[in-house]
Amino acid sequence: MSFCVGRTLALASQHGKERVLARPLRRGLGITLQLATTVNTDLLGSFSGEHPRPEDALNTCRLKAEAGMDALGLDLGLASEGAFGPHPVIPFLPIGHEWLTFVDRRHQLTISEHCMSRRTNYSSFKAATPEAALGWLKEVGFPSHAVMVGSPSRVPVISRVSPSVDWLAKGVHSRDELGRLMRIASQRSDDGMVWLETDMRAHCNPTRMTSIRRLAFQLVRRVNTGCPACAAPGWGHVRSIGGLPCSSCGLATELVAFEEFGCISCAHTELRPRPDRLVAADPGHCPYCNP
Repeated sequence: MSFCVGRTLALASQHGKERVLARPLRRGLGITLQLATTVNTDLLGSFSGEHPRPEDALNTCRLKAEAGMDALGLDLGLASEGAFGPHPVIPFLPIGHEWLTFVDRRHQLTISEHCMSRRTNYSSFKAATPEAALGWLKEVGFPSHAVMVGSPSRVPVISRVSPSVDWLAKGVHSRDELGRLMRIASQRSDDGMVWLETDMRAHCNPTRMTSIRRLAFQLVRRVNTGCPACAAPGWGHVRSIGGLPCSSCGLATELVAFEEFGCISCAHTELRPRPDRLVAADPGHCPYCNP
């Protein structure tokens, strides 16, 4: 879109996201990225739980973008937000959500894009020694993917979120450092156990950084896509609509039946079939055929 070319965009990030965002924005939109280094994005929520997120992920993303614009005096901003937890249908499977929000005050536009991916190493583990955690560490990609170390005395073993952990260190990449920190954390713990958790900050997590890069290209495509009714930029996916019928009994399942696309400037929407053109669900997904 020509309204972007030659402009400078403020990015509010403390975690190196400019490394994967700058090139898609420059090549796809003609935008130069400037980092808003004075904005402490952790105050709007941190994965360690030290700063609870006061808003949902989408609003937090917008607030970060606006804070970056205010800090640099620019009318174009971008921010990223992530959330991690159990899969909504398969609870034992971790899943990652990523959001990118593009704000253009000059043209009164706010364009957001979201993706959900099973490609995440999000996990936590309780162990007394590094040797006891070797399998888990390999599974989460340590040492290329950093971990956080803390005392779990006030955290249930089954917890996937750890706001009350007494964190000793984040961003741990070294095996020697991990061993040293685990010894300290074990001494502080009520039961001698240590709480380990993947560090989901982008600069500590190459898997997450890859997801953000992929989402950046997705956002560029959306900004460059005009509404078929009013031609405003930002036309794209709004929501997925469940209810795909069972191929055996015809009852609705939780699987997606249609995708709704919409405009951010006018009320125009369109319902589209699933990208894979599937029109019926396997009975294994049916609450009646497979209760």
